Amino acid sequence: MVAFRVLCFSIGTAVSAVFAQPTELEDCKCFPGDPCWPSEAEWASFNRTVGGRLVATVPLAAPCHDSAFGPYNESACAALRSTWWFPETHMSSSSSPMAPYFANASCDPFAAPQSQCVRGTDPQYAVRAAGAADYRATLAFAAARRLRLVIRNTGHDYNGKSTGAGALALWTHHLKDTAVVDAYESAHYRGPALRLGAGVQAHEAYVAAHAAGLAVVGGACATVGLAGGYSQGAGHGPLNSYAGLGADQILEWEVVTAAGGQLTASPVENSDLYWALAGGGGGTYAAVVSATVRAHRLRVVSVANLTFSAAGLSKDVYYDAVRTYISSLPAMTRAGTWHNWVLLADSFSLHPTVGPEMEASDLDALMQPTLAFLNRSGIPYEYRVRQFSSLLEAYDGMFPRDNVTEFSLGGRLIPRSVVENNTSLTALINIYRYINDQGGMIAGSAMDVSGFPAGGVQNAVNPVWRHSVFNNVIGLAWDPLDFAANKVPQETITNDFMPKLEALTPGSGSYSNEADFRQPDWQDAFWGSNYKALKEIKNKYDPHELFYALTAVGSDEWTVHEGGRLCRIGT
Repeated sequence: MVAFRVLCFSIGTAVSAVFAQPTELEDCKCFPGDPCWPSEAEWASFNRTVGGRLVATVPLAAPCHDSAFGPYNESACAALRSTWWFPETHMSSSSSPMAPYFANASCDPFAAPQSQCVRGTDPQYAVRAAGAADYRATLAFAAARRLRLVIRNTGHDYNGKSTGAGALALWTHHLKDTAVVDAYESAHYRGPALRLGAGVQAHEAYVAAHAAGLAVVGGACATVGLAGGYSQGAGHGPLNSYAGLGADQILEWEVVTAAGGQLTASPVENSDLYWALAGGGGGTYAAVVSATVRAHRLRVVSVANLTFSAAGLSKDVYYDAVRTYISSLPAMTRAGTWHNWVLLADSFSLHPTVGPEMEASDLDALMQPTLAFLNRSGIPYEYRVRQFSSLLEAYDGMFPRDNVTEFSLGGRLIPRSVVENNTSLTALINIYRYINDQGGMIAGSAMDVSGFPAGGVQNAVNPVWRHSVFNNVIGLAWDPLDFAANKVPQETITNDFMPKLEALTPGSGSYSNEADFRQPDWQDAFWGSNYKALKEIKNKYDPHELFYALTAVGSDEWTVHEGGRLCRIGT
């Protein structure tokens, strides 16, 4: 049974829908079996260069099959299946993606033991990076051998950026160093900061900050890597309305460029690279070794959770209750709150809403319009509000622990103006009713980041974030037992659900990390007016296009053929 949780997504559809056909004109990355593919001796030599940290991929689901990786193991396979949808199962792997579409059934634990188990879309090898020297060696080897390069931390990635057929992965997961900077000082910021290695995940950062009496901006899902695609893509989470997006927190990046240079990128040093990395997309401009982020001192954090059911209600009453809540979001987010909610045909869940530097009584007062409607309408509900002395305590006490949730996925940033106008809000609720009637899930992460970034520093976050009231995610359930059956749901997302939201929100866009990977106008939807400048920076720091990621800046010059070969278009 698919759990309808929304903090950690996976997505899927049938593979054949997006593969191109090769032409003789295209220049391709070297692929296994090609004459240019490194020999075993060359891989062994490279392994010595990186201190024995080269990992040959063994598919995570190999125990579920008879294959070159070993015999079928019934008990091991059963144990793996029971934990397959847990992030922890994948995040310590050097190769396994959490998003089932991008695994492409290469080695599927739910398929028959006699079905294929191959590396397929997984990287062929990964380097368990221990520092910048491993970055330099890996980038140099990939460039010299014309290999597809993948940057991977945990595999918590919905749009296929952390995997790739025939690739060499730079595996950053074990760069877990954290350091508190008590008094970071620059022209734009003075105050506490936290330096995070590229492998540090959200909850790990919360723990490190808490030990110093601080808090940092991170995701609602504990497994996201803060220095990677989270902050590089934008980054939403419980402190957004109080402190800004994840990208708004970056004080400086430590990176290795495609040419092997080790640079610091800040608002005053390599400032164009700093700007691009902060919101312009991960795995695109340089490989991040660490990020130094603003830290915040919080006196109090209040959290509220609310759920109610559609059972026994007319549809009109149920969606009027939802409308009442959504109409309150502009005022609530302006007051500093952040919300994560899920709307299904049979239930609504707000888990949680967070008020940094807000007493529980003040957060409760902001919730009263919705609670009053529920009371007047006789709708039973569960509601809880609590006050904590730190972000970590609030997170551990009131946030749900979410597994990987499988959906064919789409997303749209909803402008405040849509919610503040009765006519457009009615239209939005009608779209939600339609999506729910088709079996769809709707979720929102609500915030007000209009006043950020602070200190006069600019970044490459899509400008539409600054006048949006929530990031809207829509999904249809993934079928783990029939890979091909997931083609139709993804097509429904792309061709039916998304156009309805886009027609209601002209000029808006989508969060690149939580969107339809088949978005037709992704350059504009994901990156907006920044795309041209981002492409110029990409060309400056990566002129030979070592870095590639699906729907990343510059990826429109490449295509993936059937079988996974990555080739340049039209050269």
